[in-house]
Amino acid sequence: MISSIIFLILAIIFVALFLHFVPLRLWIAARAANVPLNIITLVGMRMRQVTPSKIVMPLIKANKAGLDVEVNQLEAHFLAGGNVDKVVDALIAAHRAQIPLPFERSAAIDLAGRDVLEAVQMSVNPKVIETPVVSAVAKNGIELKIKARVTVRANIDRLVGGAGEPTIIARVGEGIVTTVGSSESHNDVLANPDDISKTVLGKGLDAGTAFEILSIDIADVDVGRNIGAELQTDQAEADKRIAQAKAEERRAMAVAKEQEMKAYTQEMEAKVVEAQAEVPHALAEALRSGNMGVMDYYNLSNIKADTDMRDSISRSTGDSQLTPPAIK
Repeated sequence: MISSIIFLILAIIFVALFLHFVPLRLWIAARAANVPLNIITLVGMRMRQVTPSKIVMPLIKANKAGLDVEVNQLEAHFLAGGNVDKVVDALIAAHRAQIPLPFERSAAIDLAGRDVLEAVQMSVNPKVIETPVVSAVAKNGIELKIKARVTVRANIDRLVGGAGEPTIIARVGEGIVTTVGSSESHNDVLANPDDISKTVLGKGLDAGTAFEILSIDIADVDVGRNIGAELQTDQAEADKRIAQAKAEERRAMAVAKEQEMKAYTQEMEAKVVEAQAEVPHALAEALRSGNMGVMDYYNLSNIKADTDMRDSISRSTGDSQLTPPAIK
């Protein structure tokens, strides 16, 4: 009884291991779909740590679509880290649309990090890329805010190494700014917005990109600020500030000059006072030395008193002439 149980357990383990390493269901499904697949190949996939279902099911799908794809190609792409199922779907879509797409190119596009199925779909159904609002200024200083729609089709031959959508958007924005900037007036752009499309499209903006530009359509044009007037206003304000600074500098220099002259005047007045203070000493010295007599001193004093009286009379007369007569 115990030996029977042990044998049964060993048999169950053997069957489980056999079914794990030999996926009979996948082999039967492949044979039923007329896919030439050896069961030893499936065992080898298990040994190489490849999930057989991720290889067999895309292989059956490709065989049913009439594609000539080998199991070794799919397994090698899986081991390289590619998406086998998406590559096969892209091959089927390209085959249905009669787009030449070999397996090697499809696998290279997938390994490059691009969505190969989306690329094939975009080749059949072009995609519309909407640019952000582009601000451009015409020669008369008026700002225009423009939004464009770019219709592109994937170029499968340039998907590997070609630039993506950000490059297309940047180039279209640059073309819009250049075209509007070369216009004499913003009214010319508003009257003929299709001129922007023709000019930008003629620049060959899709060179070196993974897309082919089919058309560029101007979706919206709005009039923005008067940049020219704002710049002139800012320049006038800057000129005014410069003039004010220069005037303030001249005023400060004038004030400094005035203070300097006041100091010089006070210095001269001090020298006059100092000289006047020396006069009595000189008179006393002249009297002591006999160079001037007493009568000479009295005559000098009378002349000085007479001069002071005349100055006093002249000042009083001038003040009376300036004072208006009283109203009686």
